[in-house]
Amino acid sequence: MAFDIEMIKKVYATMAERVDKARIIVGRPLTLSEKILYSHLWDGNSTQAFTRGKDYVDFAPDRVACQDATAQMALLQFMHAGKKTVAVPTTVHCDHLILAKDGAKSDLALANSQSKEVFDFLSSVSNKYGIGFWKPGSGIIHQIVLENYAFPGGMMIGTDSHTVNAGGLGMLAIGVGGADAVDVMSGMSWELKFPKLIGVKLTGKLNGWTSPKDVILKVAEILTVKGGTGAIVEYFGEGAINMSCTGKGTICNMGAEIGATTSTFGYDDSMRRYLAATGRQDVVDAADKVAKHLTGDDEVYANPNQYFDQLIEINLTDLEPHINGPFTPDRGTPVSKMKDEAIRNGWPLKIEWGLIGSCTNSSYEDMARAASIVEQAVAHGITPKAEFGINPGSEQIRYTIERDGIIATFEKMGTKVFTNACGPCIGQWDRAGAEKEEKNTIVHSFNRNFSKRADGNPNTHAFVTSPEMVAALAISGDLTFNPITDTLLNDKGEAVKLNPPHGDELPKRGFDVEDAGFQAPAKDGSGIIVAVSETSDRLQLLAPFDAWDGKNITGAKLLIKAFGKCTTDHISMAGPWLRFRGHLDNISNNMLIGAVNAFNQLANKVKNQLTGQYDTVPAVARAYKAANVPTIVVGDQNYGEGSSREHAAMEPRFLGVKAVLVKSFARIHETNLKKQGMLALTFTNEADYDKIKENDTINFLDLIDFAPNKPLTLEFLHDDGSKDIILANHTYNESQIGWFVAGSALNLIAAGKA
Repeated sequence: MAFDIEMIKKVYATMAERVDKARIIVGRPLTLSEKILYSHLWDGNSTQAFTRGKDYVDFAPDRVACQDATAQMALLQFMHAGKKTVAVPTTVHCDHLILAKDGAKSDLALANSQSKEVFDFLSSVSNKYGIGFWKPGSGIIHQIVLENYAFPGGMMIGTDSHTVNAGGLGMLAIGVGGADAVDVMSGMSWELKFPKLIGVKLTGKLNGWTSPKDVILKVAEILTVKGGTGAIVEYFGEGAINMSCTGKGTICNMGAEIGATTSTFGYDDSMRRYLAATGRQDVVDAADKVAKHLTGDDEVYANPNQYFDQLIEINLTDLEPHINGPFTPDRGTPVSKMKDEAIRNGWPLKIEWGLIGSCTNSSYEDMARAASIVEQAVAHGITPKAEFGINPGSEQIRYTIERDGIIATFEKMGTKVFTNACGPCIGQWDRAGAEKEEKNTIVHSFNRNFSKRADGNPNTHAFVTSPEMVAALAISGDLTFNPITDTLLNDKGEAVKLNPPHGDELPKRGFDVEDAGFQAPAKDGSGIIVAVSETSDRLQLLAPFDAWDGKNITGAKLLIKAFGKCTTDHISMAGPWLRFRGHLDNISNNMLIGAVNAFNQLANKVKNQLTGQYDTVPAVARAYKAANVPTIVVGDQNYGEGSSREHAAMEPRFLGVKAVLVKSFARIHETNLKKQGMLALTFTNEADYDKIKENDTINFLDLIDFAPNKPLTLEFLHDDGSKDIILANHTYNESQIGWFVAGSALNLIAAGKA
């Protein structure tokens, strides 16, 4: 559980040496992001100035973090790598497989019973391979990482898209697929296209009802869900310095919602305070010695237009609380405009639920500020109009806020305290009545609000806002309520105006916990046997994917032409499907069931060209696979947006999909497809998307000449005898083509050729 101070000191020694060298190579002052990137080059002697957004670069991350839903598949793959132990510090966190229903005690007991097989597997495989294991109920992965492992200037990868949360402590923390994590755990380099840089200059100071959450909600509104793709977002300015460390984490966390590679802040006093409060004064002492390397050069922040590819400026003093949604986290509405916007769009005005927590907003400060609103309502005799639930970020947070009376404050208003876990944020919510699919509104402090994500109901209008705004809106029960200007009626009929929220950044009496929930691995795991039952419906040992036969793919059928937004939630849903995350065959039954078929505008209903009948996407895919007929998937813009969900790549691979051809990819998903030995292609001409017909047969004409920077040519044969020749671009380099040839990147590692 303890952080490795000696490892951190080595990182800082390397950084001190490499930053000055990189500044000479690049020939100008450096941003913080560039300093960390150049400090973590796999080849520390590289003298190349890398081109942003173009050059693929090999890096050496310091840590790996996995959550239980993705760790299953990652560790099943790692077992094939032939290694005795992980090469870098790695942790597994059990936070996804816990259903929120009745409250923490009963919900955790049920999860420990229902998912015992999975938890036992993760515990034993972690014990065997030198991996730290955080038990169910210990907390949410990203909050635990912030409390225990994150450090300024470090580089970490994690099998969850919100790994980026650790940017709040000055890291470059990046969400990846399990295959990427396996590479690093196996002692290999990790490859990333050198990111572009977006600078966000924060001036002024947050005040009143405005919180750090509103900063990222505003940035999401500006950049949209794909505006940060291929870029690191670096925050700086007086507004950044005046913000708490966990507030910075919230901002970085939701950088995943704009598609950013990661987000980060420079080292400052808020980080010093947080590190000291969480028992890491040794890190402060080490960081202070290299502090000049843990933030961007002065010249960069004085003239940011010269050093960033894009610059955004936000005056925090003028920033208004935002409520983003529904159905997408980049649809921003200032609270003062919500009434008009909601009425104009016909959104349900009555709020049914208010939910606080998730990896985004579950810190001590978040809970304290939200509780200050609840406390006012209780004191004034105001009865809440909506149901209320919270998920503390970790057992340390839960124990501390219980000690300090914050949980008691929430409970005075009938709040349900769920397990220290993800819960409703990822669809792990047994919400009463959701199956009726009634049109309704909920507000939450989570990061994502895609259709059906929280409760499975496509008609739930979910809005993202800050914890304190969630509290105010849930108490009012009205989406149009503006706590800055409006009043509420108490039990005496009196109009009461809520005061702005307040709460300590860190607990005055310090953090405390009896059992944090950590299991250290065995010093020698060679004798530990990891058992996986052949009859299990939860876990399944993996078989290697077949290598490419060296021939053009011919006679392929169109499996689905996806219309509009197709996130990893659409490709591989969470919620009840989480239980199958360790069983590739079973979870493949959810493949693309949420994607909308462009030809009939229906989800999970596609044509089987072998029979002429319509069926579910997985059923049709299995029919083609059984007949040895290859398939391809066609998609729209930003295909694969959202979670790092590796299953969204492994399932199509398992069911015989050879290629995914889209207008554009989300970064992580494109890499995941490559790692699994698939063809991730984009239309050279996006208008060609419209040429693809439901009954098409597809032939690759020049796959045998697959090479970097050379488009591929595909022939689409239509059932009327006509055809279209379509050019498809790709971003494969030589090593990535090697993954395709071998059948997957893991096949190369297992063969000792990576």
